[in-house]
Amino acid sequence: MSRHRGAPVRPRYGRLAALGSSLSVTVIAVLGGTGVLPSAVGDPQDSSAALEKAVDPVPSRSVEPDAGTPTTDSSTAESSTTDRPAASGAVEEPEETEGTALPPGTGHGKRIVFSQSRQRVWLVSRAKHVERTYLVSGSLTDNLDPGTYSVYSRSEQAWGVDDSGTMRNFVRFTQGDTGAAIGFHDIPVDDGEPVQTVAQLGTPQSHGCIRQRHADAVALWDFAPLGTTVVVTA
Repeated sequence: MSRHRGAPVRPRYGRLAALGSSLSVTVIAVLGGTGVLPSAVGDPQDSSAALEKAVDPVPSRSVEPDAGTPTTDSSTAESSTTDRPAASGAVEEPEETEGTALPPGTGHGKRIVFSQSRQRVWLVSRAKHVERTYLVSGSLTDNLDPGTYSVYSRSEQAWGVDDSGTMRNFVRFTQGDTGAAIGFHDIPVDDGEPVQTVAQLGTPQSHGCIRQRHADAVALWDFAPLGTTVVVTA
């Protein structure tokens, strides 16, 4: 009796592929319905919004600095510096109007201005520019009236009245009641010693003229030829 072997079983690849596809669709549908996977159905903008939410970092919070935290805002720092009162004992520099500003009403053009109350001289150019200003020592007596004068005489070396010393760079612009010349010169020297100190400039010290440091006397000498206007204020 002969035996017949059964035909070998061949896999049905087509059916297996169809079954796999069906299972994939089913799994995707289930996961999409539960929210695990984004659903392909709906507004694309909703999907984009969901994706943005997923990747959006934690929003930063604006933290106000406390009283002890310095700020880097330049405007705030500048404002706080400006508004803060000056420290106790701080020395403020005097404004220009308190000492060195040219007195008003002294005329126009090139001129020398001498303020008796401020004991100061200004050398003013034709362009109304103050070329130099400095402290001087005027007369101890009231021998010079305010007004406008003119340089009429100059001497590089001169001798004081009543043997009161020698002086240099003497620029004369008027005369006193006794006929003695009044003008600008350096600090006189008597018996080899200056009759006053440089530190005393800014206070009346002379017998009628206007005393200057030597460097200032040279500057005025170079600035003021004969005929230069001299304005004296009270």
